[in-house]
Amino acid sequence: MTDREALIALNLVSDIGSRRLKDLSVSFAAIQEIFSATCAQLIAAGVSDSSARSISSFKEDMLRQELSAASALGVEIITCLDPAYPVNLASIPGYPLVLYVRGEIRDEDRFAVAVVGSRRASLYGLSCSEKFAYDLAASGWCVVSGMARGIDTQAHKGALKAGGRTIAVMGSGFADIYPPENGKLVDEISSRGAVLSEFPLSTAPLKRNFPRRNRIISGLSLGVLVVEAARNSGALITVDFALEQGREVFALPGRVDSANAWGTNSLIQQGAKTVCSPSDITDEFPLLRPEKNAVKNESTGNDEDVPAGEASVLDVMAGGKIHKEGITLKTGLSAARAAELLLSLQLKKKIRQLPGGYFTRI
Repeated sequence: MTDREALIALNLVSDIGSRRLKDLSVSFAAIQEIFSATCAQLIAAGVSDSSARSISSFKEDMLRQELSAASALGVEIITCLDPAYPVNLASIPGYPLVLYVRGEIRDEDRFAVAVVGSRRASLYGLSCSEKFAYDLAASGWCVVSGMARGIDTQAHKGALKAGGRTIAVMGSGFADIYPPENGKLVDEISSRGAVLSEFPLSTAPLKRNFPRRNRIISGLSLGVLVVEAARNSGALITVDFALEQGREVFALPGRVDSANAWGTNSLIQQGAKTVCSPSDITDEFPLLRPEKNAVKNESTGNDEDVPAGEASVLDVMAGGKIHKEGITLKTGLSAARAAELLLSLQLKKKIRQLPGGYFTRI
């Protein structure tokens, strides 16, 4: 079993994610060694009793069956070790070990904005969702959403109508598409973007899966636009993840007497940026524009221009991989500024994040 296959196998075992893998990496030199360990060794490494039993009893036939079924469904399996793994997603806490993908994730998809909102949306909300997604996609931005009924579906349709890119994140496996009426939409998105899930193929659309899905929606994106959200809307869970991940949060204002506007108006009161046009969103990302004050990257000796702050981060990586806390200590940058520069360098494909919070130069 290779490290890549071991990651897919771990994803088939419940309660094993990237955070738990970080703990396991302290005790095991290679990922595949986890499946050779005894229950006692796994428990000593911090794995729960039930997960330890699942790992120790895991049969490689289960892995082969999953790989075969994925191939039959036209689904590619990407692990966090693969170069195709999305850069934005690799930067979040608790990133998925594995992504099941139909379609294609492209490098330009890192310029992404999530559009989310209520399943029981008003006509105003549905119209705005489609319009904003259309305009963002027409401007070259990838539109990310959760393919749910209502706001999500209209966002995907708006991006497709503009001939742009869109990514849908499911809360179920590919053998159980949800909602079922979006089967045709899955085909359309797959041909012009990507549909993905972290869940094994046969996973049902259980209620507990959707908060996990929401962290991927925000994680793939640089910002999250909430179009409509009632008081207990799942879109507000996506906002919580976005804030944890350091993403921007945008909200479309609504009528004060509308239940679906409670969430967006409340977000605006709490500091989310009010948006009236797509430019209100794209203007918030100056790091994606050409830098005016650039310096030569002395650490590599080439003439490629990089901003001074990014150059200092690259310099401390000259000796090899380094943990993000080490970067802040050696550069003297604040944690927030360091995180901003690390994301910018990842977007520019100058560095790559490794499991455990480490970074290395490309």
